Amino acid sequence: MARAKVAEMELEYETFGSPDDPAILLVMGLGAQLIHWPAKFCQMLADGGFQVIRFDNRDAGLSTKLDGVEVDFVALIAAALEGREVSDTPYDLSDMSEDAFGILDDLGIEKAHIVGASLGGMIAQTMAIERPSRVISLTSIMSATGTREILGIPDESLALLLAPAPTERSAYLEYQDQYAIWCSKKYFDANLAREYAAASYDRSHYPDGSGRQIAALLASGDREPDLAEMNVPTLVIHGRDDRLLLPLLGQRTADVIPGSNYFLVSDMGHDLPEPLWPVVVDTVLSHLRNSVSEEE
Repeated sequence: MARAKVAEMELEYETFGSPDDPAILLVMGLGAQLIHWPAKFCQMLADGGFQVIRFDNRDAGLSTKLDGVEVDFVALIAAALEGREVSDTPYDLSDMSEDAFGILDDLGIEKAHIVGASLGGMIAQTMAIERPSRVISLTSIMSATGTREILGIPDESLALLLAPAPTERSAYLEYQDQYAIWCSKKYFDANLAREYAAASYDRSHYPDGSGRQIAALLASGDREPDLAEMNVPTLVIHGRDDRLLLPLLGQRTADVIPGSNYFLVSDMGHDLPEPLWPVVVDTVLSHLRNSVSEEE
C-alpha cells in the first residue's frame, strides 16, 4: 500500500504487476473501497501484461474523509428529480477525476488505461473528457452518462440506495442480503457477500462519505455533449440483470461515445461476480491491447 498527496487529499492505493508495463487505473464506485476490486481480479489483469492500480476515492476507505462537511441530501435529490441545477456541494466528479490523476502523478505515469465501475465509470468518463491526452483507453462498467440517470433507477433499488444501512457490525453484515435486489441473480451468494462486507467494515466503515459522493454525481450534470465529442477508445460493459443502473443506460453510453464497443453480459447484475471474471477480464484485455496498437 502507498499514499499519494493530491492538493488537500491523501489517497490510499496499491499496485499489481510490473511498473514497466502499461498501466491500468481501476476506479471504484459509490462508497466502495479499493478492496472491492478483488486482488485476484487485479492479478488476472496484471497477468495480461499490465501494471494494475487500485485506490480509495476520497471519502472512502483509507483516503481522506471530509468529516463534518454536511450536504442537504434531500434538497439535492429533489433538485435532480425536478431537473434543476445542483450546486453547493463539497466537490464534484471533476475533483474526483483530479484525485485519480494524482495517483498516476505519484507513480510517475503519464498515460494509463482507465477502468471505472458504476460511479467509478462516471469518474473515468470525466477523466477521458477532461484530460484525453492522459487516457489511452476508457472502460466504463455498469455506469451511465449523467443524463438524470437517477430517474432510471427502479423504485425499490432507489429506496435501498438511499436507505441508511445498520451501523452495528453484525446487523450490517446481515443487511447484505438486501443488495441481492440488484446483484447477479445467478451468482449472488449471501455468505460471500457478508465476507466482503466484513472485510470492508473492518477496514473502514464510513457511510457518511456516500452522501457526499452522490452529491458530487448530482452536481456534475450531463456528460453526453462532451462524450459525443470524445476521441478515446472506449469499451462499455453492462450486466443484463442490472437493477440499479438499467442496461439501457449502458447502451446509451455506448451510443453516445463515437466508435465505442458495447458488451452486454448475461447473468451479470450491478456487481462483478467471480464466475464472470474470465469473460470480463478477457474482454477488457482485448480492448486494452487493441487500444495500445492503435496508439502505436
